[in-house]
Amino acid sequence: MTFFTLNNCIILGLILFSIGAYGVITRRNLLVVLMSLEIMFNAVNLIFLSFNYFLYYQEGRELGQYFVLLVIAVAAAEAAVGLAILVTIYRNRRNVDSDLLKEMKG
Repeated sequence: MTFFTLNNCIILGLILFSIGAYGVITRRNLLVVLMSLEIMFNAVNLIFLSFNYFLYYQEGRELGQYFVLLVIAVAAAEAAVGLAILVTIYRNRRNVDSDLLKEMKG
């Protein structure tokens, strides 16, 4: 008996996505918010690969793998830009608390 089924992979992906969404909504530290976003991206990657493996693997189609590469590229760009903004905020304010950044001016 194997536990590697489509339903189990989707449930695991939903659990990971829920943990990431909870971290984005409840945390005030911007670094933790960025890490929670990465957890959400990885949950979406897991679901894409699960659907690709269980539905299209026998046909030789790799559409889910292309989506995963796209999500990885977006996640890398988000991490680079997010960390650059985070470092700039820390240099100016000496704090990365999101509640204290509400009065930012352009």
